[in-house]
Amino acid sequence: MFRTFSNIFRIPDLRKRVLFTLAILVVYRIGGHIPAPGIDAKALGVFFQQAQGTIMGLFDLFVGGSLRRATIFALGIMPYISSSIIFQLLTAVIPYLEKLQKEGEEGRRKITQYTRYATVGLAAVQGYGISIFLEQLTGTGGQPVVPVPGMGFRALTVLTLASGTIFIMWLGEQITEKGIGNGISLIIFVGCLDEIPRYTINTLRKMMAGALSPIVLVFVLAFMVAITAAVVFITQAQRRVPVQYAKRVIGRKIYGGQATHIPLNINSAGVIPIIFAQSIIMFPTTLSSFFLKTTWAEAISGLMQPGTWLYTSIYAILIVFFAYFYTAIVINPVDLADNMKKYGGFIPGIRPGTRTSEYIDRILTRITLPGAVFFAFIAILPIYLMRVTGVPVYFGGTTLLIIVGVALDTVQQIEAQLMMRHYEGFLKKGKIRGRR
Repeated sequence: MFRTFSNIFRIPDLRKRVLFTLAILVVYRIGGHIPAPGIDAKALGVFFQQAQGTIMGLFDLFVGGSLRRATIFALGIMPYISSSIIFQLLTAVIPYLEKLQKEGEEGRRKITQYTRYATVGLAAVQGYGISIFLEQLTGTGGQPVVPVPGMGFRALTVLTLASGTIFIMWLGEQITEKGIGNGISLIIFVGCLDEIPRYTINTLRKMMAGALSPIVLVFVLAFMVAITAAVVFITQAQRRVPVQYAKRVIGRKIYGGQATHIPLNINSAGVIPIIFAQSIIMFPTTLSSFFLKTTWAEAISGLMQPGTWLYTSIYAILIVFFAYFYTAIVINPVDLADNMKKYGGFIPGIRPGTRTSEYIDRILTRITLPGAVFFAFIAILPIYLMRVTGVPVYFGGTTLLIIVGVALDTVQQIEAQLMMRHYEGFLKKGKIRGRR
């Protein structure tokens, strides 16, 4: 393992890519501590201590705490992620976008350009909404978060936050082009890691104060390792559908005739179902937080608290639903069957065309269920683990899935670079496989 890490820096091109990626991530972290003008960060921090379990708290998780600190990167990369998901969904319903996607690299470049334009517009709208929201907040003792509200503050906030998002988007594209790994994913990955040191220190302080048993802490750590291993296993799990290509004679050459397979992941939708489910399940709590003095708001807030049977049931059902929904968007069995038929491919024992698409759809329906149920369990796990053990577990759910998925993708790319230059990979037998 240590020899493999040393080999990374023996290859000039790979060393340059890794160091470039680390430098860009350092720039991103520095920007995450530059305060935005016109905001009292201390008063805002008091609000976010009370905003855990709401959409604002979830948003702050993905931007690495920048929203809580009121920095120039407060919007993070989320407008770009939202635009990408929107265009991915629109591709399935708008014929023009579907045609662009099938045109190859040129069409995808055009969709990326539209995504960037939508990111700018979405960042401006979100920045304006956040500026209005901040003007209404007060900290301890009624101290306003925005000392000097008005149109001047709103315009400055929109310009600052939208520019920060565009700059982060550019940083991510630079990592993808000149660094190692997917830039946007790595930026979200770093944001998710932001809170881990603070949570670890708080847990150790609790143990040193005698409020937490070392035996319980060891048990929880062992359980975390086991859960992480299970997430890695499910993330990489595939159902390989065998495909045989018939031989074709073109001129004096023979093409095809080889056997291959279609890798269908158990978790084709990735972390998207949990993000969608969290956004919806937290919406009632967020809405009720604006009407705390009313009876109905308190009733909704009580029913939708994490750990209640209603919260758990709705959350799990939403994750399973969005897992099927997003898998249907990402993988189109009809297109797969048509492409196989076009190039002379067929699944042994299955007729090409409609029967093939039905067969693939049936497999997807069956393998998606255990993956969705497992990730629903991972999402709910921290709530009950914290309740049973008393350990402040900030582990599991979206954070764990993002950390594991992005780490696998990045390590797989590094290993591919090493093996291409005849160096050993991270594993002596086999190789690390990313999500895609």
